[in-house]
Formats: sequence, structure tokens, C-alpha cells
Amino acid sequence: MAAIFSPRANVIAAVAMLGAMGAVAGLCLWWFAWPRSDYARHVGWVIQQPVPFSHQHHVAGLGIDCRFCHSSVERSAQASLPPTYTCMTCHSQIWTNAAVLAPVRDSLMANRPIVWVRVTDIPDYVYFNHSIHVSKGVGCASCHGDVARMPLTFKAKTLTMQFCLDCHRNPGPNLRPLAHVYDTDWRPDHATPSPAELMRAYHIGGRNLTECSICHR
Repeated sequence: MAAIFSPRANVIAAVAMLGAMGAVAGLCLWWFAWPRSDYARHVGWVIQQPVPFSHQHHVAGLGIDCRFCHSSVERSAQASLPPTYTCMTCHSQIWTNAAVLAPVRDSLMANRPIVWVRVTDIPDYVYFNHSIHVSKGVGCASCHGDVARMPLTFKAKTLTMQFCLDCHRNPGPNLRPLAHVYDTDWRPDHATPSPAELMRAYHIGGRNLTECSICHR
């Protein structure tokens, strides 16, 4: 009686089983790694805005301070976005007929705010207070990256819970003198106080930092 399966059937079965196991392992790896990837978290993605605002031009080029536009960052949970008349402080005098600024002029004439698209979006259940962080010496660049060098703004950090906890467990390396909080080009030098000295100066510590003691001091 002839054999039902040829000798190569064992090889085919073994390859099929290995392929199925590989597919399952690959699917599990994808399921675990994909949500944690920078691609899934949109890190580095430039988001289209109603007006292509360049921080590189305004901050690095013209030297405009962050607080000129984000005026409530030192006293509020929100950094705030500038109202249209803040933009028109300059653009009523320069680039007055530029087509790219038509939405800004229309916004002023209609008394209707420009609807900017969020770049850094955290879940609704997360409470983040800008004012306490900047008053404790956390530089803008620690969370937002070197915004002053961005022709178009993008999300530079993951801003996951792990990202926040890593800083709260060891905030020292992310602290800087208050005079340099808004300077995205700042780097520590020999005259910069040590992380431990900065923590003492800002009265950080003495409680469980993983429970966000910086925010609730």
C-alpha cells in the first residue's frame, strides 16, 4: 500500500508549525511594542496648523521670550496660547499683506480665535500644572524639547506616565536656575549649582517624589 504522505511532508509540517509559532510570537511582540513606539505616540510628527508658526524664526531668530505668547505659564496650570491681538502687535506693522497670515487677520476682524491643533496632548484624567514646574526650575525644554530650533512645532517627548515618574523619582537632573528656565539652548557649566543644591534651593524632597510631591507642595 502506497504511503499517504510523501517523505517531505514532515519538512512541510515542521516549517508550517515554525511559521505559525513565529507569526504568533511576532503578533505578541507587535501588540506589546506598537503602543510604546514613538510612531504610535506621534513623537516627532509635525502637525498641520491653521498658520505655519515657526518658533525657530520667532524665538531663536527674533529673540521673543516664551512668556510673550504663553503669558500665563508662571501663574496658571495652563501655559495659554496667545490671543490674535498679540500676534497683531507685530503683524499690524510687518508682513501686513502676507497670504500665509490671512487667517490671523481674518481672526482679528471676525473677533474669532484661531483654532490651533494640540501638539502635546495628555489624557483628560491627568492634571498638569505649568506654574509649579517652572517655579521649581524645570525648563521648558525638559518636556517640549528644543522648541526654539523647530521650524514647525512637533512633539519632542513621549510624555507618558513613565516619563513623568522618571523625573519625579529623580528631578535633580532636570532642574536649572530660574533665570534659564525659558532658555532652550541652556546647558549646565562649572558655575551651575549641583542637582542636590538646586533641589534644596527649591525645597524639593522630603516626601515620596513618585507621588508627585513637586505638584502638590
